[in-house]
Amino acid sequence: MKEDAFKELCQAVREGGRILRGVQKPSRVFEITAGEIKETRARLGLTQPEFSHLIGVPTSTLQNWEQGRTVPDGPARSLLKVAAKEPKVFLRVLHGSARPRRKRLAERRKALAERTHA
Repeated sequence: MKEDAFKELCQAVREGGRILRGVQKPSRVFEITAGEIKETRARLGLTQPEFSHLIGVPTSTLQNWEQGRTVPDGPARSLLKVAAKEPKVFLRVLHGSARPRRKRLAERRKALAERTHA
């Protein structure tokens, strides 16, 4: 990562901390609809369990978001916006590649199934 980009990222993290502590108000709010969440996941070629695992939420939470029963908030909402706007970056950072590889996804599905049934 270039030094300027790293400094900008560090500044954003510090700002996020101030916002979470209530010291500073957010400069903008990211809204994302149930349809956008489902569309983003489909565009990434991921199942609900795969996508929920990548973003660190239970599959049931993702299902509730996609059905419009609940809405993501805080960091989850921001992460979903990144996935929607910059899918290649999202996959490269969280999945390890710009495109999910079928073999890797099959391995993840198998591991997830083993965890679920264990």
